[in-house]
Amino acid sequence: MVNKRTKKGLVAGVLLSVFAMQVLAGCSSKTETKPVQANESTAKVSDKKWSGTLKVQLIGDFSIEDKTNPISGKKVKGVSVLKKEFERLYPGATVEFILLGWDGYVQKTDAMLNSKGADVFQVPGIANLASQDLLEPLAPYIEKDKFDLGVFINNQVEGWKAMGPKDTELQIYGLPFIGDTRVIAYDKKMFKDWGVEELSKNPTPEEILEKAKKMTGTNPKTGKQNYGAFYAGADAADSVINAAEAYGGSWGKGFLFKGMEVNFNSPQMLKGLKWLSDLNAYAPKGALVKQGGEKWGTANNDIAIHIRVQPIFVDTIYAAGLQDQFGVAPLFVNKDKNMGGMFAGSPYSIAKSSANKELAWEFLKFSVSDFFQKYMWDEQSSQFLPVTKSAMKWEQIQKNPHAMIELESMGKLWAPRYPYRSGQPRYILSESVEEGLLGKSTLEAALEKAQKESTAWLAAQK
Repeated sequence: MVNKRTKKGLVAGVLLSVFAMQVLAGCSSKTETKPVQANESTAKVSDKKWSGTLKVQLIGDFSIEDKTNPISGKKVKGVSVLKKEFERLYPGATVEFILLGWDGYVQKTDAMLNSKGADVFQVPGIANLASQDLLEPLAPYIEKDKFDLGVFINNQVEGWKAMGPKDTELQIYGLPFIGDTRVIAYDKKMFKDWGVEELSKNPTPEEILEKAKKMTGTNPKTGKQNYGAFYAGADAADSVINAAEAYGGSWGKGFLFKGMEVNFNSPQMLKGLKWLSDLNAYAPKGALVKQGGEKWGTANNDIAIHIRVQPIFVDTIYAAGLQDQFGVAPLFVNKDKNMGGMFAGSPYSIAKSSANKELAWEFLKFSVSDFFQKYMWDEQSSQFLPVTKSAMKWEQIQKNPHAMIELESMGKLWAPRYPYRSGQPRYILSESVEEGLLGKSTLEAALEKAQKESTAWLAAQK
């Protein structure tokens, strides 16, 4: 996962800087390897003789050496831990990370892929890269090793499927290694102050609207102004799509732009936009332009419900000791599809130009091992959620009910992810939704405009 995290998946929470990198490539051995289950990949040292260096790109707020977490203030281990473990498991091989920040990552990734700059790439924009024939299809590797895709949380593999220039169906070009989701969050203390029952396990749009209305005004306990709801203005279109899913709708159909159809003016979308417009009456006036939520997530919070927060919110409240004050719930789902909400995160892929594909494949399996996934959760939780089912059994996850809900939510995100977001329809819909919420046009006219302009853009694609 992602929106910097949409644009980049979950990892978009705390981007501080672009780290420098070191690189070099790895090659494979001559003998055959035994099938390896993802969660066993750290259990055995390879009996192969490996040589060379593997270049692995990683995007986000990572560092090679240890540093201080800006949220918790605690020391966190650098990715040198992963380097050391991988090299222990594959004697003779060397792995070197190329660390990038999110700023300009698309252009940098494109340049590196076209110049053979690395072997393994983190590719939240996998669809575009696969369509350019820059990524290695993974089906042959999966079949050869009998690699069990069942180790992943539901929908994680499906969410990252893509199509190469010669494909007629979606294929696997990457394995998920960073999970992401959005969740609904709420202030339990404020609910108690107002005498309102907390959100249900799977709240509906109507429940949120009803309870937001009840908690807008002067708090009966504190005497301070409260707002029933808040939302990220930049994500308003995604919230409308998600509400439409709750009403039985969907974004549209297709994967490639050619032949894609969007449902932006459907009855369900109109109902979703009407819901968000009504909810807007109980939000601070500046919500659409990122104002009014300054106290959200603090002990002095004045907002009852936030309809869409990133996982970093959970990291933040735990660091502040406020985990008992705030609760979370999953996004809405389409009951017929049992899916809902924007899919996000990041997969790892092998560059088609890599001379080290066998070793690169071993790294992809390593990235979903318990060792790798636990390192990322323990040390990098501000920009990471696990992607494997085994994580739900970890003690550190079971002690964090918020994280457990996030993982459950990940298993129901819409897959494959919304492909229209890779093109102009994403921005057309966002602009139209904003116009409707600001009253610059009727809600019906706003969605008709989004439908017409998006359909025209899609028709022009080859």
